[in-house]
Amino acid sequence: MTTHSRSTGLVLGAATVAMGLIAGVYYIFACCVMPALARSDDRVYVEVMRNINDVIQNPVFFLSFLGALLLTAVSAWQLRGLPHRWWVWAGLAAYALGFLTTIAVNIPLNDDLSHMTDPTAARAHFEDPWVAWNVVRAVLTTVALGCLARALVLYGRMTRGACEHRADTLSPSGA
Repeated sequence: MTTHSRSTGLVLGAATVAMGLIAGVYYIFACCVMPALARSDDRVYVEVMRNINDVIQNPVFFLSFLGALLLTAVSAWQLRGLPHRWWVWAGLAAYALGFLTTIAVNIPLNDDLSHMTDPTAARAHFEDPWVAWNVVRAVLTTVALGCLARALVLYGRMTRGACEHRADTLSPSGA
């Protein structure tokens, strides 16, 4: 295996991990956080969502949120010319749509929530669209994760096969 193929595999692996982290964030919001908050009164709901929106803006989250996009794009570029590149491109397209959903819908709703003073009106404006669009981005990032995982498996098979072939040709007995 060459240095290039090792770095290519590392970038694809890192993109897959970052995508898994982001898909997990959206998943946990969809199946746990938002259903739990739905049981709260308006004041508590708005206060907790404001707190979440404040604390999620941190370097660790941004590293995976932006890293999933950038690492997947770099991986797509590195795998150009290989047959399984399409899995990475499909993952990049799915995550790009999820990323844009976050930027165009969820973040503006978060910003609206932070400025509204009436908890009942704030929740009425925020809850249903935010939850629905979070499900959309959860599905998109899960699709992206599946695509990257498939690409990683195919890349591993390809590089393992190349290493085995190289070892067979270098072996003096061919055994």
